[in-house]
Amino acid sequence: MRLTHLLAAASALAIAAPAPAQVAKTELNRIIEEGTNQSEAMVTAQYMMDMIGPRLTNSPGMRRAEEWTQQRFRDWGLTNVRKEGFEFGRGWTIERSSVRMVTPRSVQLTAIPIAWTPPTNGTLTAPVIVAPISAERHFDAWRGKLAGKIVMISLPTAGSEPDEAAFQRLTAEQIGKLDSFRQPRYDPEAADRRVKRLDFAKKLDAFLKAEGAVAYATQSYRDAKLVHGEGYLFARGDTPALPGIQLAAEDYRRLARIAKVGPAPTLEITSDVRFDDSDVNAYNILADIRGTDPKAGYVMAGAHLDSWVAGDGAADNGAGSVMVMEAARILAKLGVRPKRTIRFALWNGEEQGLLGSLAYVERHLATRGTGPNSQTGLARFMGWSNRWPITPQPGYGELAAYFNIDNGSGKLRGVYAENNPAVVSTLREWLSPFASMGARDVVISRTGGTDHVFMQQVGVPGFQFIQDPLDYESRVHHSSADTFDHLKADDMRQGAIVLAGMLLQAANADQPLPRAVPQQPKVTDPFAYPDPDEDR
Repeated sequence: MRLTHLLAAASALAIAAPAPAQVAKTELNRIIEEGTNQSEAMVTAQYMMDMIGPRLTNSPGMRRAEEWTQQRFRDWGLTNVRKEGFEFGRGWTIERSSVRMVTPRSVQLTAIPIAWTPPTNGTLTAPVIVAPISAERHFDAWRGKLAGKIVMISLPTAGSEPDEAAFQRLTAEQIGKLDSFRQPRYDPEAADRRVKRLDFAKKLDAFLKAEGAVAYATQSYRDAKLVHGEGYLFARGDTPALPGIQLAAEDYRRLARIAKVGPAPTLEITSDVRFDDSDVNAYNILADIRGTDPKAGYVMAGAHLDSWVAGDGAADNGAGSVMVMEAARILAKLGVRPKRTIRFALWNGEEQGLLGSLAYVERHLATRGTGPNSQTGLARFMGWSNRWPITPQPGYGELAAYFNIDNGSGKLRGVYAENNPAVVSTLREWLSPFASMGARDVVISRTGGTDHVFMQQVGVPGFQFIQDPLDYESRVHHSSADTFDHLKADDMRQGAIVLAGMLLQAANADQPLPRAVPQQPKVTDPFAYPDPDEDR
């Protein structure tokens, strides 16, 4: 063949075999078609929320969810479906509970057992005493006064009525305010003080037990008869001695008013809760779409599967888990063959300190500190970022990008760049096909409190999406209203489509996103004095 023919043939081959990033763009229409007209997002959501229900870490509901999600990934054709365990603590579940005021009149109260508190072993009947206790220095005021009482430890607040709409979508102006670089602050002494204050819950339980109290009650932090029931003494050996309940704010205030004028009302509490110590490990669920280049590493999407128990864990974070699962289903159904492996993660133990994603980071990406980390629970969460140096694991360079969803079922509006200017232009390019769906903004600011945090803290490019808030913070977050009915189907479908598209483009990108292993910073304000009233 003559040289001109060779050149012509080479040009034709180049046109017929576009670069990986171009291949990803040719798939976007198929992703949108599958994610809209063939969506299974809400069917998946209905089973998770209605049939399985709340998924407290290590509870029977979570064990069912661990098995069910693995099977769904297998059914959809994903590979290397597995669970990875990490030590957590006790399982706990509510079989039934009831709280009634029986004097001065009979009223059924809205209440929930506080997580990981023990049962009442039948029905407990006792008068209440309002004894606000929020620090050790308050103990002396109540010595000798609590025997035989149900201790109401919250300071009763005034009733509140909302002064803005409970349901919101973000405006362009609100999103624009997020695009502001904020200098990081490093104050390890303040972090150490926060860790020390975590022991207060144990000290309070020991004090109440020593004083002869029979149970304690807290006030819900939202009005409208919403309850939450969060508790954090889940480790073996940390179980409280006393049953604990959270009362609806309106009921708590009623009891406090009656107690103020006297005589103190009497409550009847039945808390039938169960512990399960058969397996102290919690499990992350992982599944892959295998890449074609084994040396190219992988990209990843994740959401936390665990929830609290007052509702069904729908917005927090069944919604994110469903969007991750639906993105996996879409890409598997299309038979994509990305350069990098695409990994999907459903994290466990997020509500107790991001413990599942932290376990993944330590196992696969990097460790912090020079010796073993014996801290557990929230102390581990708070103390981990102050351990130096950062030591990359052999797999550190393999993770090219991580995307997290954990702010309810609201529409994805963009991505937080996490103070990393070098990634902004690339993220904007990857989002651009979805601008007409409302996902168009890349903002420089950081977000915290969810499973990309520790990846960022070791220099891995991990990102959280900007989402419309809907009624997430105002009503459903951790609350008894967190059910399927608060999920928005159109937004869920949009979120799965955007996530699938971002993952495929990241998996086929010529280069991984820029990263840098953080170095130990200097204290931001070396002249600051601690506030002696900081724990008040």
